[in-house]
Formats: sequence, structure tokens, C-alpha cells
Amino acid sequence: MATHFLLTAKARSISLRDVFCMGEDRAWSLFKQMRWPETDGKPVCPKCNHTEAYEITTRRKHKCKACSHQFSVTSGTILASRKMSYTDLLAAIVILINGAKGISALQLSRDLDCQHKTAFVLAHKLREAMAYEIKGAELNGTVEVDGAYFGGHIRPANRAEDRIDRRLAKNQTGKRRVVVVARERKGRTMTTVTKSEADGVPFVAKVVAPESVIHADEASHWDALHAKYKAYRINHQQAYSLNGACTNQAESFLARLRRMVDGQHHHVSPQHLHQYAAHAAWMEDHRRLDNGTLAKRVVSLAMARPVSRQWKGYWQR
Repeated sequence: MATHFLLTAKARSISLRDVFCMGEDRAWSLFKQMRWPETDGKPVCPKCNHTEAYEITTRRKHKCKACSHQFSVTSGTILASRKMSYTDLLAAIVILINGAKGISALQLSRDLDCQHKTAFVLAHKLREAMAYEIKGAELNGTVEVDGAYFGGHIRPANRAEDRIDRRLAKNQTGKRRVVVVARERKGRTMTTVTKSEADGVPFVAKVVAPESVIHADEASHWDALHAKYKAYRINHQQAYSLNGACTNQAESFLARLRRMVDGQHHHVSPQHLHQYAAHAAWMEDHRRLDNGTLAKRVVSLAMARPVSRQWKGYWQR
């Protein structure tokens, strides 16, 4: 019987031991290579785009020969103003991508020996960079769509006579959200967060190309997609797959996301749910790549992403 790729040695091309053995200089060189691939790691001034710069080795920074601007490899990127060493940054990325079901900020802070606040913001910055990879993309071919609800749990009262009907709208917390997913077969996965699954119909119409084929369940709000797409519908009370209609891949992703939220994070606030969903989608799409390639890809995405307007100075408000 063939061995699953993730169980082979080829899937493990980098480890934390490799990261900490490589040292700060090699980690710095890797970040430079990912930041300036067009010049093979040679620094380019972010202020004037001049390609000649002095190297300030004592601080691992550069000084432009044209405008005298001092900059580091992370200047102007989502990791700007970082205080962590390049080794620790690379280790954080390896830990994050090695977590098949995600990684909690508490565990990340313990592994890196840093504050929980630092780990929380760093992880979210990396998730934002991951989500940026498919910004503006369009899904084609056969696309499965589905939705799943997260959050808004209401704790039942201790005494049976004091318990309320948690299904009624008046008893809801208002924090319950649905993650709507559109997953292209043998392609990419795109997600959005809405208050109801019906609110995700415009998202699907926006990200799926008109000539595509849609697979959805029997929920009535998906009926609107028939006007634009050839659609197959599956009634899950009858079967999971019937007459060519199937949404198993979309449901598989949502199951993994639920295991990530329930098993790792335990609680996800509504305003950040979209980033956890994007993280799960990115990991789902690249699950057949070795972890060394994944780590380099995340470094490259972080170096290409500008300063985050949401996460820069997050704890200082």
C-alpha cells in the first residue's frame, strides 16, 4: 500500500532544530532572499528604489547610497518594527505551518518564550499575509459551496427550570457567525464570514467565474445561483453524493476548520474569524507541499505584504 505523502520524509524538509542551528546570519539571508528575489537578495531601498546600499552588519540593517535612508529587510512589510530575531521569526513560521490544525497563541508564546500578546499579533500578521496570496482570485471549473456556523454559544443555566430556549432569536448572543466556503475541485479555497449562510450568496457569485459548475446542498438561498451557473444540488437527508451532485470537499474543509477552532483555539471572536478561516483555507490548498517549501512561501508572502493597518500597534490601540 502506498504511503501517504505527509507520512514520508519528503514532507519534512525543515525542522525547529534546523532553524536554530542555522544561526541568525543565515536566517537573515533567507529573509533578504525572499524580500528581494529579483536581485537575488541584494537590498533595494524602499524609499527611492536604489540598488546600492551600505551594510550595517552590527545591526543587520542597510543604508542607501543615494538617499542615506536606513532600512532593514522587514522595513515597509507586515513584519515592520519587529523586535524578534530573524531566527525566532522563522521558528514562529515553521511552528505555524507545522500545525496541521493550526496553533494557539498560548502554545506559540510558550514555544518561542515570548509574551502571549506578541504571539497573538504575530500569528495574525502571518494569517493576513497568507490570505493576501489569493486576493482578487477567481474560481473556475467545478466549485462546491457550503456554510457552517461558529461561535455564539449560550451556556445553559444550572437549574432545569431556569433554562431558556437557545434556538430563539431573542435569546441569541449576536456573536454567532457563518463561514461560507467556495472550494474549487483540484484548485483553491476561498472563504467569507457572514451573519447567515444566505448572506454568502453574493460572495459566491463574485468569486466564481460564470462558466463554472456549482455544487450546493438543498438550502433554498442557493436557488439564486441557478440564474448564473449550471448547478447541481444534493439533499443530505437522502445521500452525501447522488447523481453527480456532491459537496464533500467543501464539508471536509469546514470539518477541519471546526477542529481547528474547537481543538486549538477553543474560542474565536467574530471579528477575527475570517482570518482563521483564511489560514485553514491556505493550509488546505497547500497540504501536499513539504513544510520547508511552505515556510519559504509564508516568508515570501510576509515580505510582499505592506504594513498591516489592523495589526500594527494593536495592543496600543
